[in-house]
Parts: sequence; structure tokens; C-alpha cells
Amino acid sequence: MNRLRPTRRARTAFVAVLLLSFLAACGKEGSPPVKGPRADQLPVYHVAAGFQLPDSPTWRNARSRGHLVVGAKEDQPYLGEKDPATGLYSGYDIEIARMMSASLGFDPKTVVFRTIASANRETALQNGQIDYYVGTYTINDLRKRQVGFAGPYYIAGQSLLVRKDEKGIDGPQDLAGKKVCSAAGSTPLQRIQRDYPKAIAVAYDTYSICVDNLLSLQVDAVTTDDTILMGFAAKAPDELRIAGRPFSKEPYGIGVPRGDTALRFALDDAIEAHEKNGDWKKAYDATLGLSGVPAPQPPPVDRYPAS
Repeated sequence: MNRLRPTRRARTAFVAVLLLSFLAACGKEGSPPVKGPRADQLPVYHVAAGFQLPDSPTWRNARSRGHLVVGAKEDQPYLGEKDPATGLYSGYDIEIARMMSASLGFDPKTVVFRTIASANRETALQNGQIDYYVGTYTINDLRKRQVGFAGPYYIAGQSLLVRKDEKGIDGPQDLAGKKVCSAAGSTPLQRIQRDYPKAIAVAYDTYSICVDNLLSLQVDAVTTDDTILMGFAAKAPDELRIAGRPFSKEPYGIGVPRGDTALRFALDDAIEAHEKNGDWKKAYDATLGLSGVPAPQPPPVDRYPAS
């Protein structure tokens, strides 16, 4: 009698469960993620003694409460990831947030991170829920009408994540009739909807849900910045791969309240200082660099005038 072989859908759904279990297991106390950030390899940031920024209402409020509140992502491997066991955040963007804290006179250990979905970033900054936001936040003119940006501190590029055995998708030109998943309110989602209207855009709050749906055959591709996709592909190398080359430039900035120019310029200063003293590269090597992609040259900071 022939044994029944499991369907490809069943096999892939099982892999999805394994991936989610793996991601959760990475957070066990005392057991750092496989290929994940290690505390002993991260920079130690010098806290600026006696730092003052009285022209920044955001800084004054933070000083009164005794710590900074920073918006971040919690589901992006190597960038912004929350340990489900300890509640601690790690990744490249998290390190950028911490080094900024030190330059503003706050011990990085006191930073309170708050997970904010892509669609809610501007509102969180406008309402004072967070002091600044570091989470693969692309600088663009539309967003500059709502918030301010320090940086950029990194240039990414939009790309596509597909299942490893996918034969029909090698770039955005192959997306007609395909279900393509991205985060609601994100620049990558908007670009797919605008530039590739024959694709079937699917939106969720987080990229991790998109990846789960990709593994379970509910969507054909996930699109966002290559930095984010590299992390997911590295965690499931037998099931996922990046298709083709990046097809955009995404300058990552630190979001601040729009009218707080003093804070924006202080963060610009901090970015440049940490690039020069080696913290920027050391933080990259210990986090995002573990995906196998070497650190690029940091982009020049854009000190655009107050408006």
C-alpha cells in the first residue's frame, strides 16, 4: 500500500509553525538568538555629561520624566526585535536609538521602547506618545509635512522575498496577478500600489504576518526594504530567498515631532559623531551585519532647514 504524501501546502504550513516556534525560542532567557545580536559585541555608548537642549520641548519633557520613550518595531530580525520572554528589544535600529539617547544625556539602559505599527508612526509623534522613532522609517517629502527627520543613518532598497522554490518572480516586473504583502501604511506598499497596479496588494500591520502568510502559501511575495527581508531570509534559509535586486532607495531617518528642530539637529550631530567614532559600524556588525552583508558607507546627513 502506498503511503500518502503530505501536500505542499501542509508541508509549508508546518514550516511556518516551526519558524514561529524558532522565533519564540530565540527569546529564551540566557540563550541569544542564533546569529542574533550578542551583548558582548555591541558598543558601549558614552553618556554626554551635562548635556542641555532647552529649546527642545521634547527633550525637556524627557528630562522631567527621567528617560526617553522611543518608538520601534518588534518583529524585524536584526533590526528591531522584541524578546517574548524578557520584553527586551535588540537590533540595529535599537542600537541607533540607544546611541542617540547617550548623546542626548540619557543612559541608554533607561530608554523605554514602545512598539508602533508603520501606519501609526506619524500619529504617535504628533500626539507625544514617543519622543522619537527609529524603525526602518523612510524619509520622504510627504512625511516631512507631518514629522521631522534626523539623518539619514542608512540607505536601504525595496526588494522581494519569495519562497525558495518560486520560479516565476525575479523582480517587480513579474508581479502581475500575484499577491504581494507589505505593512499597512508603509512606503513599499504604496510603491507597489502606484507603480505595479497589476499586482494584488495585501496589507497587514506587521511584516512577520506577511512572512507567515508567504510560508503558508496565502501570498506569493513579501515586499519591503532589503534590510528587513535579509533578516527573515537568514532565519529560514531553506524556505525563503530574496528575488532579484533592490528597486528603490530608502533613506532611513529618525522621526521626531515636526516642530522640534532643536531635537532634529541634535540628533543629526549625534549620528555624525557616532559614525566618526566607530559606534555606527560596530553596532551594524553586531546586528544587521550578521545577515552576511557587510556595512556600507554611511550616507551624508541631510540638515534640511526648518520650515
